Amino acid sequence: MAQPTSSQTVGPFFSCALLRDPLNDLVRPETRGERITIVGRVLDGDGVAVPDAMIEIWQANADGRYRHPEDKQEARLDPAFEGFGRAGTDANGAFRLSTIKPGAVTGRGAKLQAPHINVTVFARGLLNHLNTRIYFPDEALNATDEWLQAVDAARRHTLIAKSEAAAGARVFRFDIMLQGKDETVFFDF
Repeated sequence: MAQPTSSQTVGPFFSCALLRDPLNDLVRPETRGERITIVGRVLDGDGVAVPDAMIEIWQANADGRYRHPEDKQEARLDPAFEGFGRAGTDANGAFRLSTIKPGAVTGRGAKLQAPHINVTVFARGLLNHLNTRIYFPDEALNATDEWLQAVDAARRHTLIAKSEAAAGARVFRFDIMLQGKDETVFFDF
């Protein structure tokens, strides 16, 4: 009698295949904008660290423009800023990204979106990646951002990074809970 094929999950292959070249520092000395550091952890539904996840970010520059041919806004491009980064998690599920604080982006109907960073999460056991956003505390545009306002008010806090005291660049903590209590809001783009 034939045996059924055993169940398989995706990964972990990120460190050997996709994280060979460091992409977690998006800034150069000539990059315009306020330097910030995003730190966080990826945690499973039991609050246990996911040690081999990968986080990718895509963001606008300090003027609110993406480095993409489809972004035809009046805002100026920054030749010293690509807007894409990638970081793996360590044994404690921690990641770190050095970037700049993005400017407000023009959305549908020429309405401004709050400054945010788009995040994609890849992890073992996920057959499909997860998409979320990092918003910043104390941003006036958070109150009118269509994506943030579409989220249940009781869960919005999972999308807003927490400011932490540190020397040098401003530090924002953004922990990603894959499921369970305080699960991060994920979007189906």
